[in-house]
Amino acid sequence: MHWLLSGPLSIQRLTVKIAGLPVSLEGKKLVQMSDFHYDGLRLSEAMLEQAIAVSNQLKPDLVLLTGDYVTTSTEPIHHLASRLKQLQSQVGIYAILGNHDIYYKHSKSEITNALTSIGVKVLWNEIAYPFGKQFPLVGLADRYSREFNPKLVMNQLDPEIPRIVLSHNPDTAELLQEWRVDLQLSGHTHGGQIVIPGLGPILVFYKKIVQSIPMKVRYRFPFLQKNYFIIHHWEWAQGLHQVGNNQLYVNRGLGTYLPGRLFCTPEVTEIILQRA
Repeated sequence: MHWLLSGPLSIQRLTVKIAGLPVSLEGKKLVQMSDFHYDGLRLSEAMLEQAIAVSNQLKPDLVLLTGDYVTTSTEPIHHLASRLKQLQSQVGIYAILGNHDIYYKHSKSEITNALTSIGVKVLWNEIAYPFGKQFPLVGLADRYSREFNPKLVMNQLDPEIPRIVLSHNPDTAELLQEWRVDLQLSGHTHGGQIVIPGLGPILVFYKKIVQSIPMKVRYRFPFLQKNYFIIHHWEWAQGLHQVGNNQLYVNRGLGTYLPGRLFCTPEVTEIILQRA
């Protein structure tokens, strides 16, 4: 994607307060990247190279990748993996898969194997402990997978222990209110891509317009029947949100679909952990 359509890469910096965070983890730095859509069209080599360089310059303790490495074909994952191999981290690189990563029958296994081959730990309804037993990292199956089952994982955790949850689709924050989630990291939305400052993603307004058109008219125009609305909670399309007692952060992603981005630049996210 040409930079005129995607906009320049931005670094989003935030500090997240977590109750019960072990003293030893105060000030630890996480880097999140999401929604690469590496397919020769939606993410330029220059943008990818810059994102990797930025992440390494931030010297993260932990790097977290939150899905959609490819778009449809899995073939590009091998080249992408060779590039992501350059990522540096103190305690590891962890990843989850997105809806595009399970597009075909064997997509999940091929993408998982490619990332695993470069030392990235892919979590699929799994719990990892990169910072020790007192601060687990949960990686959920994608929301659109039949294997999406947060109870399977979340019920394994002591509710007194803080944790980070990786879940590609931010809509899952609604379901995850049943459990303690000190920080959920998601992507999927691309931030809405085209945003009206002060109002939000333009798709919110497009959806309202389409829904106001009588169904009998919509049936005559196939493009009005397409599902452009990849999430329900557009108010969570980007940034940090309080969802009940839980915190959700949604990364705007690196890849860009046509017609491009406006007031919604691709991002690498730096997150500093702080005791509440």
